[in-house]
Amino acid sequence: MTELQTSTRPRRPRPKVVSLTEAAAARVREIMVNADKPYVALRVGVKNGGCAGQEYTFAYAEAVEPLDEVVEDKGVTILIDPKAVLFLIGSEIDYETTKLASKFVFRNPNQTDACGCGESVTIIPAKALDAG
Repeated sequence: MTELQTSTRPRRPRPKVVSLTEAAAARVREIMVNADKPYVALRVGVKNGGCAGQEYTFAYAEAVEPLDEVVEDKGVTILIDPKAVLFLIGSEIDYETTKLASKFVFRNPNQTDACGCGESVTIIPAKALDAG
C-alpha cells in the first residue's frame, strides 16, 4: 500500500471570485451597521427568475455555511452561494447612485444578456479549468 505524499510547498492563494469597488464596500458596511441584528456577512447568489432568466440575490448571513466561498475585500466580507460561484467568477460588484436610483451593479464577464428593465440577466457559467 502506498501512502499519499503531501506537498510541503505552500498553496498559491486562489483569486477572489468577485471583487468590490470602494462604493460597494462602503454600502455593504453601511448595510451591516444598520441591520436589525448582527450578521456575519452579506450573501450573494444567483437565482432563476425574471424575463432574462436569472437574477442576482443579496441576503444577510447569520453563519458561514461549509461550502460558501468567503470573499474579503476592502474591509468587508461577502459570502458567495456555492451554486453561484461559476456564474460570478471574475465579477466586480459596484454601487451606483443616480438621480433616480441607487443600486448594486454587477460587471460580470459571464453575463451574455440583460432584460430591458435591468432586473434580470442571462449568465453562462464559467468553464472549469482543465486539470491536465
